[in-house]
Amino acid sequence: MPEPTTPPHLPPFPPDALGITSTIPLEVPLAAGRRVVDLNNLFVRSTDPGWFIRRAEAEGFPRTCCSWIRGLYGLLRTAGIEGAIFVTGGDCSNTHAMMETLGPVLRTVFTFSFPVPPQREALHLELERFATAFDTTLEAAEAMGRRLAPLRTALAELDRLTWEENRVTGPENQQWLVSASDFGGDPEAFGRDLDRFLTTARTRPPRPPSPVRLGVLGVPPIITDLHEFLESLGAAVVYNEIPRQFAMLDDQPAATLTDRYLAYTYPYGVGPRVADIRREARRRRLDGFIHYTQAFCHRQIHDIVFRREIGLPMLTIEGEAPGPCDPRTRLRLESFLEILHERQG
Repeated sequence: MPEPTTPPHLPPFPPDALGITSTIPLEVPLAAGRRVVDLNNLFVRSTDPGWFIRRAEAEGFPRTCCSWIRGLYGLLRTAGIEGAIFVTGGDCSNTHAMMETLGPVLRTVFTFSFPVPPQREALHLELERFATAFDTTLEAAEAMGRRLAPLRTALAELDRLTWEENRVTGPENQQWLVSASDFGGDPEAFGRDLDRFLTTARTRPPRPPSPVRLGVLGVPPIITDLHEFLESLGAAVVYNEIPRQFAMLDDQPAATLTDRYLAYTYPYGVGPRVADIRREARRRRLDGFIHYTQAFCHRQIHDIVFRREIGLPMLTIEGEAPGPCDPRTRLRLESFLEILHERQG
């Protein structure tokens, strides 16, 4: 099939917006009057995300580099984006190299680094530095955090309706929680849409209880139909680990931004994640896990720790490029669910 000569259609990127490569303390740029758009969502939801990957490869990115990084690079080279915020500590080491290759393209570059290991004083100082870079203050960002708190509370209710009342599906849960990384680029519109969804969800009849309750661990899958396929097999996905972390739900409200981003497990290694996963497995009465790993990502190695520490059945799958589940992965998922069904009797 010939490769396209023009990129897929994208909505115009707001001129006052900054792209982000991973979850950041978005309260800071919002307090400074800037919009924030998560480039991961823009990339994977485009009509042809593979186009951006191919562009990155054409410009020299190796195929052994994660598809998310290649896709973000291709997007940033294509979409007319002039400014971005890069997470340079606690995310992906390849982000550094990508940022350096984009030097001639971006007019405005900000960085944020989560301290590893997590330390309160170090995180507080980094938040202050980040606020200063935006010509705002941590106090203004705290005030923005209080304005966003109702959104996080509403998302916590959406999550509860997923695992406790069976009124929200696993795919819906995944989509809403992932979108909370930037609140869709417009927190006010996001809040209105979320309120409408919750009004509808609360009036739905609960879905019949599933004999198999699953959690999905790992970064948001680049496999586009994973959740739908699992639920088509009769499983209920009632825990999306990293999307839940991205959303920073206010079912356990944080007193300050330092508290909030210190409790955020994703940047700080496998230990905090294991503790969170164990707690949620008990609360949500999980029967097993799908551990999604991204090809060429260092987080694949965490699978060793998960299998040793979590103590529930687990199937590890790998995704490489955007697209639906391949036949081999479908077969493995079917076999795993058959085993879990047999364990339930």
